[in-house]
Amino acid sequence: MRPGRKRFTLIVITWMAGLVPAQAETIQVVIEKLVFSPAEINAKVGDTIEWVNKDVLAHTATVRDGWDVPIAANKSATLVLKNAGAVDYYCRFHPNMKGRIVVEPR
Repeated sequence: MRPGRKRFTLIVITWMAGLVPAQAETIQVVIEKLVFSPAEINAKVGDTIEWVNKDVLAHTATVRDGWDVPIAANKSATLVLKNAGAVDYYCRFHPNMKGRIVVEPR
């Protein structure tokens, strides 16, 4: 392939890559010894948060006036993020357990 043609092809491929929508991600938060880890995460609208509960106690991921995700002992639970913004969440059973998710538009 000629150098000019190769450069043109590379430009077209790079340009087309920008047209492909970004894939949603699954972000894992581990619950162990009554702690959300990591305690703060950054995500995008459409991403899934998966809480993995390694404790022998049930927990929740609860947002005041928002969502409430029950997480059984030694199980996991998920939530797809629908809105941009920062949300603080906690466990209803153990209010000292706190986390934060900063959700950006996709």
